[in-house]
Amino acid sequence: MKFANYSVIVVTPVYEDVAASSRLFSELSAQFKRNIFVVAVDDGSIKQSLEISSLECAGIDGLILKLRRNVGHQRAIAIGLAYLSENIQPHQRVIVMDSDGEDLPSTIPDLLDKLKSEDADVVVAQRTTRIETFRFKAFYSVYKLFFSVMTGREISFGNFMALKASAVKRLVVMQELSIHVAGAVIASKLRAKTCPLPRGPRYAGQSKMNFVGLVLHGFKGLMVFAEDVLVRVGIACAVIASLSIVAAIVAVGLKLLGISTPGWFSVALGILFLMLLQTVVLAIMTLMTLMLTGVVRGGTVASVLAYHDFVESVIETSNKECRT
Repeated sequence: MKFANYSVIVVTPVYEDVAASSRLFSELSAQFKRNIFVVAVDDGSIKQSLEISSLECAGIDGLILKLRRNVGHQRAIAIGLAYLSENIQPHQRVIVMDSDGEDLPSTIPDLLDKLKSEDADVVVAQRTTRIETFRFKAFYSVYKLFFSVMTGREISFGNFMALKASAVKRLVVMQELSIHVAGAVIASKLRAKTCPLPRGPRYAGQSKMNFVGLVLHGFKGLMVFAEDVLVRVGIACAVIASLSIVAAIVAVGLKLLGISTPGWFSVALGILFLMLLQTVVLAIMTLMTLMLTGVVRGGTVASVLAYHDFVESVIETSNKECRT
């Protein structure tokens, strides 16, 4: 493969964003010259299809994986990693980053320096500063708290990361990778280190991810740990049901002792009965969903070859002059 002679390989998804990705290629070229290889995954772009000239004019070696359709940001990254995994060498390092400029090329050496540690398989960027709206920051804070409560794990990073070859090979056989990259890294049990880095401004245009898309992306992170979430919901239902039964017994005791006021007992018992009924139904649904999840996961065999179904063509840079 053409990337066999490069020690650092960048995987970046691109969707209808030629202007921003072209600037990224130029900055990577300016910083690393031709000592870096870029795998750009064109995620089914139609209006602004990525051309190989974007890489060639930036003076950087690489290739474009053109996908047959839009598969989404996370799966596009998974396809890029799966493509590399078939021929990646043990000494090579992989950088996963967005193409919009928010992941700064100038901070890549910081990730790679931390990855030199023997006890690190992956180094993830933890943001020190964010150029975001107040609504996004508030939502993200609530989401991190909700994620921690529902899964028992902390999540404080996104797609910007550096991986060793062994980590890439481990991740690409995880079906969770195409759902949520950061969640898959956590679920993989890889030894991860964090690297505090600033977040840059977009190179051009507006983000394709709206608020609804962000919410969906957040819930996909929970889907990676669906079994843990379902078990915690089941435990919560059991606790609420138990408290309802205890409260009902107390209410009956107060009624027998003549302490309750007229009408209070029937209202309280009715509310407690409805709470108990709802939690029992929810617990049963949770148990059924948990069993179904186990059957689906147990019957699914992840394959690094699955990405071939999505790739329409692979276009590599040449030594010819830049085509404008």
